[in-house]
Amino acid sequence: MSSRLTASLEHWRRMVATVGRLRLRILVAGFMIVALGTIWVTNSLLTERFTETTRNRAELRLALYAGNIVSEMQRNSVVPLLLARDPALISALGAADYTTSSQRLISFQDELGTAEIVLLDIDGRTVAATDRNLLGTNHRQSGFFVDALRQRDTSFTVAQREGGGYAFNFSRAVVRDGRVIGVVAVRVDVLRFERSWTGFADAVAVLDSEGVVIMATEPRWRGVPLEAALALRDAPSAIARALMATADWGKAAPDTYLRGVAVMRSETRIPFRGWRIVSFTRYDSIRDQVNTFIALEITAFAILLAAGFYAASRRASRRSRLFERESAELRMLNQRLQREIAERERAEKDLAIAEQTIAQSSKLAVLGEMSASVSHELNQPLAAMKTYLAGARLLLQRRRPDEALASFQRIDDLIDRMGAITRQLKSFARKGGEAVAAIDMRASVGEALSIMEPQFKPGRVRILRSMPRAPVMVMADRIRLEQVIINLLRNALDATRESPDPEIAITLLPDADGTGMAMLEVRDNGCGISDLEKLFEPFWTTKKPGEGVGLGLAISSGIVADFGGRLTARNLDGGGAAFEVLLPMRAEGLSAAE
Repeated sequence: MSSRLTASLEHWRRMVATVGRLRLRILVAGFMIVALGTIWVTNSLLTERFTETTRNRAELRLALYAGNIVSEMQRNSVVPLLLARDPALISALGAADYTTSSQRLISFQDELGTAEIVLLDIDGRTVAATDRNLLGTNHRQSGFFVDALRQRDTSFTVAQREGGGYAFNFSRAVVRDGRVIGVVAVRVDVLRFERSWTGFADAVAVLDSEGVVIMATEPRWRGVPLEAALALRDAPSAIARALMATADWGKAAPDTYLRGVAVMRSETRIPFRGWRIVSFTRYDSIRDQVNTFIALEITAFAILLAAGFYAASRRASRRSRLFERESAELRMLNQRLQREIAERERAEKDLAIAEQTIAQSSKLAVLGEMSASVSHELNQPLAAMKTYLAGARLLLQRRRPDEALASFQRIDDLIDRMGAITRQLKSFARKGGEAVAAIDMRASVGEALSIMEPQFKPGRVRILRSMPRAPVMVMADRIRLEQVIINLLRNALDATRESPDPEIAITLLPDADGTGMAMLEVRDNGCGISDLEKLFEPFWTTKKPGEGVGLGLAISSGIVADFGGRLTARNLDGGGAAFEVLLPMRAEGLSAAE
């Protein structure tokens, strides 16, 4: 027996070891697949995200650059207009006396912050300038001089410098007595823009309406179209491109190449003469950020893999120690099973006793709830019977037997009603109810009012009724429906006890809102409802002890739900409350209502 047990135990150990090795290989392979997939997805998502962020920043910078250019142009465009109307300059041109004109232009330059201001006579000769080296130079054939004489308005010209680059001039003719006597010109300094752009992007260029580069951080680009300017720098060779694609496998296709490096191109329009501004940004910052996250992920996966191998080794050592204890545990297994069986049998017996106790407690709870319901629902007919008996006694004393017999008949009807209530109140304790039939809801309202009439008289409650002339046929049980209406009237009566002018309004509407439901609304001008959420909960009430147990509305809500309708309540704006009973109408009643 011992050798057979040892052999089976050894076979089980080998099988467990084989399964363990296979499971470890599967786990390692799955871990590597998950790690590679995570790195791939992270690279794609972060590359796209950081590329979009870099593009947005570049576009924002271009918008700022464009705004600066437009602001500078607008500021300088006003200067010729102001100088052309300066009396001192006009007098100097008229008298050919320019001794103080240059100094005046220099003062204007300091105040306005312009790059260069020159004053030309009618022959195009420079007679005053902020740069005294320009005095005497002739610009008769210059574009800004010719345009100023021709347009008689502020003109803008772009002229190419001899040393490279472009000069931007605003010029305007100086007029006296309707005759042109000279020209004032302002040169815009754009070199400071190019200097400020350096460092924020790899390259920035401003294009005119024809696509020619007029401003650029790359001097070689000025004066040529942008595509030709980009061609001045050779793109990398096919081998270099392959190496870049291998080193940067997760990056999207570049917009173009700049100095042999893939760059991102951003462009925006300048609201000035159809100009455009273009910037080129390298992907290095994007790749560095993505590589940082990927390096962190790889480190985390390596740590997890090492922790997994450490946990596997610890588990293997624990398993070997476990096998050593299994022989002794197998001998104790039989005794342990016997004890567990005995404990389970005792637990089953205790469970059966507990189930019996719970069943008995449930029966007692239902019995108490039913007795409270019967007590609550019989209080109203008993109160009415007491009133009718007092009236019948008074009528007999006055020798009016016929009227007394009518009161006794009402008492008999109430006795029948009490018997029906004791049968119908079971609907609150269990689901379902008696069979429903088509009844006229107006008759149920009238019967409920007749039962409650003796309780309305002492408090002098004014009853307002609004009933349709045609029958309102609903699918319900007559006794239970009257029970619901009586409960609502009783609650309205209790709510108006403290009101100086108590009033209860009863409104019956067939086919309310075209839904095929009849609506009965009971309104009062009482104290309202303090807690609408707990209103229909059993045994919740705001009445004093002995006046109610809080079952009337709970029972009524269950009855209306059994009929396929719903009972709702709300507080009125002017004080008081309103209860609405919605019940499905019979097809014939619905047709009559329409």
